Amino acid sequence: MHSLIASPFLDQHVLVRPGSRGGALLPAERYEELCVLDLAEPAPAWLADAAREQWGDLEVTGRPAGHFLLVRQPSTWGYGKASWEVNLGCNYKCKHCYLGLKVNSGMPWEDKRQCLDIMAEAGVLFLQVTGGEPTIDRDFMRAYRHAWHLGMMITVSTNGSLLWRQNLLDLFRECPPYRVTVSMYGASKASYDELTQRVGAWDQFVQGMSAARHARLPLRMSIVVTDDNGHEEQAMVDLCKSWGVEFEVFTNMTPTIYGGGEVLTAQSKEHLRLRKTFTGCNAGYTFFHMDPHGLVSICKIGRDDQISLPHEGIQGLARLGAIADRLMLRTGGCSGCSVAGACRVCRPLAKHYQEAKAPLAAYCQHGEKAG
Repeated sequence: MHSLIASPFLDQHVLVRPGSRGGALLPAERYEELCVLDLAEPAPAWLADAAREQWGDLEVTGRPAGHFLLVRQPSTWGYGKASWEVNLGCNYKCKHCYLGLKVNSGMPWEDKRQCLDIMAEAGVLFLQVTGGEPTIDRDFMRAYRHAWHLGMMITVSTNGSLLWRQNLLDLFRECPPYRVTVSMYGASKASYDELTQRVGAWDQFVQGMSAARHARLPLRMSIVVTDDNGHEEQAMVDLCKSWGVEFEVFTNMTPTIYGGGEVLTAQSKEHLRLRKTFTGCNAGYTFFHMDPHGLVSICKIGRDDQISLPHEGIQGLARLGAIADRLMLRTGGCSGCSVAGACRVCRPLAKHYQEAKAPLAAYCQHGEKAG
């Protein structure tokens, strides 16, 4: 069981610790030294010093390196991050969910394991496991454990409803996550159950959060503000502060991944906020997304021209860059736009809004000016 990971990450080399947000950069020569290290030998003095300096409670002096260190090998693919919808099934039916239909389906275990192996080979160090609700998937625990043993720093995105389960808490204690991101849908039973369309959802959330905080999981809250709970925005913020957990507030609803606009009715118009100007991203180049069936796309939004990882293997990733370039082109209703350089959404997201026939004010500067 490793408590430290030395790994390439994009154009650098890093030393990270599962369950910790901290880390350290490694000079190339130090990383190369670890790559040829006899893991039966004690850790180099400089590594013990670095671990002690970064994590005061971690003492590795004199210990065989193989007892605590995992050294990840270089990858020629250059990917550092990925996200994976392990399943679209969910125990909630949230009005705002961008995934649309909650279909409880996915790959058999062997394909899941193969895809995780390919991700590791591609260089993925940071993996977000999401859904649907990932913790309800029958293979979640062994998939999580396999990714962890491959040396991935895992973020679990969850609604928190099952975090009270002892098997999950035991898993996270044995194999610490990088982060557990919990979506928050209200500050009272009435608003929470209404938005999730599940009686008793609030009670499950409270139970899960109590257990997660007691277990000292590395929590981060995603406060989702909608028409149902907009009046409780400050109460949700105050609750997160009282728990001592970091949080981020999300107010803008997006269409479903199928271009459906039905979820936009959950938008609180009073809370619709201007997004920051979109300045580009490395989708398809340094990170990618995989759906429950092993279909890889440049990100969660731009899902056109997906690549089947189980069928094509790692070589299929070679096409992602060209797909990204094509999907980011200003086409359709955005062709020739005079203010495209200051647009606040990427082209794939704009396409979803256009397919959903959403009001321009939801995503376009022209709509803002008209309003």
